[in-house]
Amino acid sequence: MQKKTIRDIDVAGKRALVRVDFNVPLDAEQHITDDTRIRASLPTIQYLLDNGAGVILMSHLGRPKGEVNKKYSLAPTAQRLSELLGRPVQMAPDCIGQEVESQAKGFRRGQ
Repeated sequence: MQKKTIRDIDVAGKRALVRVDFNVPLDAEQHITDDTRIRASLPTIQYLLDNGAGVILMSHLGRPKGEVNKKYSLAPTAQRLSELLGRPVQMAPDCIGQEVESQAKGFRRGQ
């Protein structure tokens, strides 16, 4: 049985929730020291965007143990992804809640 890939699915006009591994190493000033994991996700993200999907990425950074801690913010990865894609990347303020839900519902094709 042949497995399907993302290229076997019509993603146009759909929202795609993609689990990415952006648990990248950061230095003391929160600068990414190795963006290999972000670069590895680019073909999938670019394919979805190019084919009209609204893309929602989810990841984690470190092990915050349920507490909000700025040193575990994914903001540096969102910035680096934006640079690599050559387009803005919106970052949600949290992983749950009304604001996040509204943001996800508001995505347009290719955003």
